[in-house]
Amino acid sequence: MSTVLKTGTEDATARRILDAALEQFTVFGLRRSSVDDVAKRAGVSRVTVYRRFGNKEGLVEQTLLRENSRFFQRLDAAVAALPTMEERVVEGFVVALRHTRAHPLFGGLLRLEPEVVLPYLTVHGGSSLSATVDYLTGHLRRAQKAEDRPGDDPRPVAELMVRVAVSFLLNPAICIAMDDEDQARAFARRYLAPLLTA
Repeated sequence: MSTVLKTGTEDATARRILDAALEQFTVFGLRRSSVDDVAKRAGVSRVTVYRRFGNKEGLVEQTLLRENSRFFQRLDAAVAALPTMEERVVEGFVVALRHTRAHPLFGGLLRLEPEVVLPYLTVHGGSSLSATVDYLTGHLRRAQKAEDRPGDDPRPVAELMVRVAVSFLLNPAICIAMDDEDQARAFARRYLAPLLTA
């Protein structure tokens, strides 16, 4: 069973392993990477990797979760100056699409090994989805207080927004134009922002 490490609390060895995993998966993809490859790159034994992460799936999951956490920090910085939650939701959607598509691991895997990475973003993506929903829920709760919005539980809205964003990352839009950031912004303003008052 995988040992889940909370981002920012892992020890130096776990950090070294996750750094090595990120580099390994980015360069060679998931299919062509093994726990042995990551262990060699990190300069540790394969037993050390297994002790901390359980198996390859656990290692991949923790690598993705750590990159998610780093993304949240960048997203916070990108939208912090915007005055309303509506504007932060719109711009956050645009930033999320841009970041994920350009990210060497996320974007690279979606382009090169979509069938391999897909389970980590869908059926085996519970940890990643939950972390992202928790992140957005916290922001929506703070906005409710700051902007005197109704006090309904914002978690369902957060999950809906995250699921919409993930679907656009996994499948190209068919009838909704999403070729550039202005179109993504217009979509978020028309369809996502109104969820804040639903």
